[in-house]
Amino acid sequence: MDFLITDDVRGLGVRGAYAVLSGLDNRTRHPGLQAWHDALAQRLTAELRPGFVEADPVLAGFRALHDCVKRSNKRFVSSAEALVALFQRKGVVPQINPLVDIYNAVSLETRLSLGAHDVSRVNGRITLCLTRGGERFVPLGTTEPESIQPGEYCYVDDSGEVLCRLEHRQCERTKVTAETTQCFYIIQGNAATPRAMLEAALARLVERTVEFCGGRAERSWIVG
Repeated sequence: MDFLITDDVRGLGVRGAYAVLSGLDNRTRHPGLQAWHDALAQRLTAELRPGFVEADPVLAGFRALHDCVKRSNKRFVSSAEALVALFQRKGVVPQINPLVDIYNAVSLETRLSLGAHDVSRVNGRITLCLTRGGERFVPLGTTEPESIQPGEYCYVDDSGEVLCRLEHRQCERTKVTAETTQCFYIIQGNAATPRAMLEAALARLVERTVEFCGGRAERSWIVG
């Protein structure tokens, strides 16, 4: 598969790192994954104090992006901010399946917005572009389409399906499951995330994925 970001999205300040990994085992839960989560939760409990969300420059950068495309920061909270808020309430890193658990942990470490899509369910190339309005989007965990307005930056495959709306929410169709053996990782940042931060996050994500799920990185892209 291939990935493209359009110039008008680059112009907004959207930055990111992306990779395709193959040969993955998303069924077996490696004991090291839980140990990593436990150590991370202990560290984050000390770091993510009240007021952190408002002060963190990376999370503020996502809110600024939403202002640029005139989307409500109350309705369209970045996935990174939502994950931080969830940790502040519950004090644990959520557990869904190994691939999701890995990228959620890296998101909490970096405050970048991460996601993963099953390549076998993607139609053709993925393009990060501004929407025209009317694209099809069925949010994760639902069965009914949600309307998409013009001017949103979204990840869209060649069928016109929105795979990720802003960095707010992924779609149902391409979610990673126990059967996933090849995934497309998204690490999205903003104007407050320098290239070195994206490169470090990508290296961390690939390293942890290979450690806990096996496989190999086939392709990667850095935008920023």
